[in-house]
Amino acid sequence: MPEIDRIDRALIRALRRNARVTNAALAAEVGLSPSACLRRVRMLEEAGVIRGYTALVAGPAAEGRHAVIVRISLSRQTEDILNAFEAEVLRHPEIRQCYLMTGEEDYLLHLEAEGPGDYERIHKEILSRLPGVTRINSSFAIRSVL
Repeated sequence: MPEIDRIDRALIRALRRNARVTNAALAAEVGLSPSACLRRVRMLEEAGVIRGYTALVAGPAAEGRHAVIVRISLSRQTEDILNAFEAEVLRHPEIRQCYLMTGEEDYLLHLEAEGPGDYERIHKEILSRLPGVTRINSSFAIRSVL
């Protein structure tokens, strides 16, 4: 991984605000020439610092879906169990985000469900069958603030 300097951090902040900004505008914002800016962004992408770009939509509620935050505890945190858990999570599009955590729970998941009945299906058919899971604690989001 390359050394991240203040210009790289400025590029990342600007791209987080607007990933569709033109290279020329991005270069002007961070004080680089367009060619130097493009080269730095490509290096950040190749190094895996920038892993991709996405579109933010109105949110699950606009689509008739509900955001659910799920805290998962595993039986053990061995490399085999962590790898198996993460590989299985990637197979399920209902799970939008997955974070390995410090603290009491091992993983924090953000998923979307059409409602309580759909969440029950996800709980039975997906979450409870994930490798190494010993505890599942879920909360429905009331609304999105950000």
